Amino acid sequence: MKALVLLSDARHPVSGRPAPAATELQAVALAHTLADEVNGLHAGPDAEAARGALGHGLTRLEHRQLTAGDDPLPSLVAAIGTAPPDLVLAGPRAGAGAQTGLLPYCLAEALGWPIVADAVSLAVADGVLEVIQALPKGARRRWRMRLPAVITVHPAAPAAASFALGVARKGQVVETPGLPARIEGPPVAERPYRPRPRLIASAAAGAGAAERLKAATQATGPGGQVMVAPPPEAAARAILDHLRAIGVLKPAERG
Repeated sequence: MKALVLLSDARHPVSGRPAPAATELQAVALAHTLADEVNGLHAGPDAEAARGALGHGLTRLEHRQLTAGDDPLPSLVAAIGTAPPDLVLAGPRAGAGAQTGLLPYCLAEALGWPIVADAVSLAVADGVLEVIQALPKGARRRWRMRLPAVITVHPAAPAAASFALGVARKGQVVETPGLPARIEGPPVAERPYRPRPRLIASAAAGAGAAERLKAATQATGPGGQVMVAPPPEAAARAILDHLRAIGVLKPAERG
């Protein structure tokens, strides 16, 4: 079985130096549960960050050379079409740059392959891929599909293998020219943050000026009272009344 891991031009979150993304290294470890040989693919100007994955289990890294600002999707599609793998794995988003998380979905659409996001476990039986997908609040979902497929890895997947210098030295890096393709899209404009004015409550929209001012300035909440050094009996009674008012306790029974 052939497994391929997509690698991005990631940066360490603290130092800012080139380093492989944690989820991409987890993808390498997850691929090794199905295949003995796992290759990597990176399309971009520099592969310094992707080279770090060689010490975590990658056998071979193919770098499609692009200039800054080029779209990596055509180069990735061309590389995968040259020698199609059975499985392509990627992190949920790139470790640096725009980090939109759309590349795996665009790649799956271009290849015509199915895609499953947030995988934590993989297994193959009779040519059918079984994926355990992570859901919110610790839930899990099981998917079954035919290969080939694209899988994105969840941070809850098994930890990556430790770095091994000997494995990194044995790893092979292949440099190949990519396909120049400029990213087309609307220009992105950045504006400084400015707080928005508070909205007047809808109940006071048709009221007078005094009511609208009160609705815009009065704090919302269940209300309460301030008691300074009250007797214990009075403080306990006030607490019980407040809990009954907000619905935590049932109303007191009248005898």
